[in-house]
Amino acid sequence: MNKNELVSAVAEATKLSRNDASAAVEAVFSTITTELKNGGDVRLVGFGNFSVSKREATTGRNPQTGAEVKIPARNVPKFSAGKGLKDSVN
Repeated sequence: MNKNELVSAVAEATKLSRNDASAAVEAVFSTITTELKNGGDVRLVGFGNFSVSKREATTGRNPQTGAEVKIPARNVPKFSAGKGLKDSVN
């Protein structure tokens, strides 16, 4: 399912217009993104948790030349599925 299909499914399930459903989906994504940028996390009970993890700087290798490459430290978004989501998939 891509974003357009998600918007269509939300519109159908909520009886909202497609534009309203699109705005709602965008608002959810934007709110989660903003909270993660600010260093927080988003916990949706029964669905899962969005958080930010810090990845340390490392040294890697270019597979073509074998030269060492420095990989800078960075923050990475993570999602861990909640019990409700895991149970519904299995």
